[in-house]
Amino acid sequence: MAYAALYSGGKDSTLALWMAQERGIEVDRLITILPDRNDSYMFHKPNLGLVTMLAEAMDIPLVQKISSGIKEEELADLEDALNSVDVEGVITGAVASKYQRDRIEDIAADKDLKVISPLWGMEPVDIMEMLLEEGFECIIVGVAALGLDEGWLGRKVDRQCLGELTELNRRYGINLAGEGGEYESLVLNAPNFKWGFEVEDASVNWDGHRGTYDVNSLRKRY
Repeated sequence: MAYAALYSGGKDSTLALWMAQERGIEVDRLITILPDRNDSYMFHKPNLGLVTMLAEAMDIPLVQKISSGIKEEELADLEDALNSVDVEGVITGAVASKYQRDRIEDIAADKDLKVISPLWGMEPVDIMEMLLEEGFECIIVGVAALGLDEGWLGRKVDRQCLGELTELNRRYGINLAGEGGEYESLVLNAPNFKWGFEVEDASVNWDGHRGTYDVNSLRKRY
């Protein structure tokens, strides 16, 4: 059975894709939705222009669809993207958002597609531990939470990072995996990548409360 994976280039979608492949699931398409808005309820926004390079590193064809990003209306864009591929199921990186999971499953049910969400219900600490133990290389590319300041932008997700996130969880209640929108990530290398990447050029945008790390270019690293 061939599956399509909803893909943003962030840690959750990349980890879910890899977990599915480890289970022997054939993933022959990636689907990336490109929202016009920063406040999409369904889709990741930062650095989506890089997914083409990440898809190439995994040798999986990529389907991209521009979306309005407007709540509920953006679901039609996902439906259109799924209509363009011949698959029997879809893989998602959903962890705890019932809003996202329910809507994806509703669309899939209408098309008689199976849905696999390998991360669903996992504890945030277990997700982060798996990323580190399996050799995923990620950086933080967006922050929007108390305790996450400009210095976190562009930072590598490593043991020290996880330790500091754990302390911020204790003090402020932030989700270790960023599931509450506290931070966004970008994967630079993973077990299913044929090569990794390093940031060649990037800029920091910070408004005093939240910000993004905008990667302008990546360099292949073999």
